[in-house]
Amino acid sequence: MGARLGNAHEFERLVRNAIEALPERFRSRLDNVEIVIEDSAGNDHLLGHYRGIPLPNRGAGYAGVMPDKITIYRLPIERRARTPEELAEQVRITVWHEIAHHFGIDDDRLKELGFS
Repeated sequence: MGARLGNAHEFERLVRNAIEALPERFRSRLDNVEIVIEDSAGNDHLLGHYRGIPLPNRGAGYAGVMPDKITIYRLPIERRARTPEELAEQVRITVWHEIAHHFGIDDDRLKELGFS
């Protein structure tokens, strides 16, 4: 049974807290990226998803491009957590994992860093 906090506003607060907890050197470099929350992708194994052009791949011609999109999936994250503390930690890990993709860090490197 998951640690559902009971409302989407609390989950949004957890996502905001995770973003605010990023070291400033990363938070200040979030460029042309939108972070949204959706209930689910229809797959309980998918906690988040990054779509876009990672910062290292943006060249001189990068202009007029739609923002990258990071989607955080609320229900699968809530189902994994047993306590509010576990929920907050899973949200932080998921948000940071997806933001890392924005910085060009792939899944293999994230696993090495403990963000699998």
